[in-house]
Amino acid sequence: MTSTTQQSRYRVEGMDCASCATKIDIAIRRMPGVEDVSVSVTAGTMTVKHQDDATLAPAITKRVTGLGYKVIPLPQSVAPTVVKVEEDGHARGCCHDHHDNKAHDHEGHDHDHEHGDHDHGASDHRHDHAGHSHGSQEQEAAVAGLHGHDHGPTTGPWWKSSKGRLTIASGAAVAVAWIIGKMVPGLDAWIFTAAMLVGLIPIARRAFMAAMVGMPFSIEMLMTIAAIGAVIIGASEEAAAVVFLFLIGELLEGVAASKARASIQSLTDLVPKTALIEENGKTREVQAESLAVGATILVRPGDRIPADGIILSGESAIDEAPVTGESIPVRKGTDATVFAGTVNGDAALRIRVTAAAADNTIARVVKLVEEAQESKAPTERFIDRFSRYYTPGVVVVGALVAVIPPLFLGGPWGEWVYKGLAILLIGCPCALVISTPAAIAASLSSGARRGLLLKGGAVLENIGKVTAVAFDKTGTLTEGKPKVTDIVGLGMDGAAVLRLAAALETGSNHPLARAILDRAAADGIDIPQVIDAKAIGGKGVSGTVEGIEVFLGSPQAAADRVSLSEDQFVQIAKLNDEGKTVSLLLVKGAAAGLLAMRDEPRADTAAGLKALTDAGIKTIMLTGDNRRTAEAIGKTLGIEVRAELLPEDKQRIVGELKRQGFRVAKVGDGINDAPALAAADVGIAMGGGTDVALETADAAVLHGRVGDVSEMIDLSKRTMSNIGQNITIALGLKGVFLVTTIIGITGLWPAILADTGATVLVTINALRLLRVKRRRVAA
Repeated sequence: MTSTTQQSRYRVEGMDCASCATKIDIAIRRMPGVEDVSVSVTAGTMTVKHQDDATLAPAITKRVTGLGYKVIPLPQSVAPTVVKVEEDGHARGCCHDHHDNKAHDHEGHDHDHEHGDHDHGASDHRHDHAGHSHGSQEQEAAVAGLHGHDHGPTTGPWWKSSKGRLTIASGAAVAVAWIIGKMVPGLDAWIFTAAMLVGLIPIARRAFMAAMVGMPFSIEMLMTIAAIGAVIIGASEEAAAVVFLFLIGELLEGVAASKARASIQSLTDLVPKTALIEENGKTREVQAESLAVGATILVRPGDRIPADGIILSGESAIDEAPVTGESIPVRKGTDATVFAGTVNGDAALRIRVTAAAADNTIARVVKLVEEAQESKAPTERFIDRFSRYYTPGVVVVGALVAVIPPLFLGGPWGEWVYKGLAILLIGCPCALVISTPAAIAASLSSGARRGLLLKGGAVLENIGKVTAVAFDKTGTLTEGKPKVTDIVGLGMDGAAVLRLAAALETGSNHPLARAILDRAAADGIDIPQVIDAKAIGGKGVSGTVEGIEVFLGSPQAAADRVSLSEDQFVQIAKLNDEGKTVSLLLVKGAAAGLLAMRDEPRADTAAGLKALTDAGIKTIMLTGDNRRTAEAIGKTLGIEVRAELLPEDKQRIVGELKRQGFRVAKVGDGINDAPALAAADVGIAMGGGTDVALETADAAVLHGRVGDVSEMIDLSKRTMSNIGQNITIALGLKGVFLVTTIIGITGLWPAILADTGATVLVTINALRLLRVKRRRVAA
């Protein structure tokens, strides 16, 4: 089914803790006309699905601004706003019009050298981002300076933020109060109360705002009740200390949140600010963000490439390490695709721009990760539900501790009210609520920097539970283009065979012709000129090279022209049995040599499959290719093979695996494999950049490494382990302080550490995931 609702995205400044996100979520969700809200603390973004009502967008902005945050509308997101809802309840974006650039599978007997028939134009995938106008881009917060949240830039020194300034002011007030209290002991209660109010007034204001939108049990409200209660029972010194410690904890949360945010945003810094554009034979410097699709740019040796594009002329080693983490520079020439942010090595390149700045590889990765951070994982949803009951429950416990011992057991009121107030502080759910999203956000950012894109926390959780991985063959396990694997001289040596074959193929764009020309270039062969070259439909190509008549074609076409010996037929059959396409070269009417070609496995495929097998995960190849070719590749890689499959067959086999109890991941190009990708527990698209159908898949391996699939599974397992540690820290500290408070060992200020201290520990633990280095799989 389809929905016509509008989707708007906003950047929310000053939102840096779990309670902030919950407050905004509830406030917006309760507005009439709003259907769904997703808020990400780490990305600092909010996505609202709402009815197409012109008055609603300004109302949303006003509501969030009223809560004390700065709101900036963002352009429409990469994902389409009209969504298709699958049977499993997950919304998957409908595919845009993608072109199938998947390399052809080549049968051993089908060798058509028709020139020009196989010219594949580069698909230009781009999206028009029509930004919505949702009020002023520079809307100011109505209550700036009256609360502890940071309304300045999300980057920059912490002490320049309003939250930093409030913390410093509160600390200074406590220090001054302590000095005056020592000098004039009789005034210390009043002085510490005044010092406490410096920090508490903004907190109390936020508590009132939260209560107005239906959140009476916010951390600010608990903090306000505890501080005022402490003053009433004569503990004003502790009340001031607690407020100051609370502000320090919030400040540290903000610093940690901005660190996670900066991790993914720093990718955008890789793209240079300026570019050299060619116009009318002249070169001039322009802003990189102004480059239009189709423009021609010049990139000098050593410069960063300013835009995604295709090389028009030049050949150079491209250092992709900043974007992909690949340490070895990749040699690229004419018609090769290059990405913004990568570094040109040793030669000047002329490049045609294929994506605008807002839609290049890095920009899309950043947007996709920010959107993924907004989608909640099952564990996070459970913790959210749990905290809704947990916090009121602790408030009830606090009230009972304060009231029951004095009323029924003759306990002193002051002592038990003090303990009840301390329990209120222990009841703050921040550490527990942030335990899951902090780890997931760090993982999504860490993965994206290595070319592993996961579309949300649910996918990140599920992929670690995978027990079987089904791979497509062409372009996934293999390079997606044939290579010359064998050159057999029959009447002359191999180099001469390759030299004449390359001469005949000069100018052809047929994949097999390109394979021969690439091998000749790699071997440094000087290719002679061909005269009267003719493509013979379905058979091969003929021509005259250095005065000699030469023919290159399939064995059947060659056998029609000359008689082949039994031994030559045996050699051809042996190569065909290895899944290779064989071309026969005839010179002066006699067999001169054989060239065998095959779409070879990627360099890291064998090691990547072994890593999965070693982890106890079943691997299987599902391909539409002919059985002989598929089984030859499967034998080389040691993987189970199912061949000659239609898309619906792949979908059926995935279903069979699931019925056998496997949790299945399907890895493919994301285009032909759409039914199987959708049927799997996790669909993973594999590609070399933006031209992968991310809309169809749950995750993507951007840089085409089979080993990255096991990296993705490993990342998920590490993340779930981290979440477990975080929940243990959050609940464990609360449990310890709850007991020590009731038996009288700890008081108010250690109680605040049970929450803000735990929150900081949980966030720091989650940020460890950002520092995990890629585990290299030996090829």
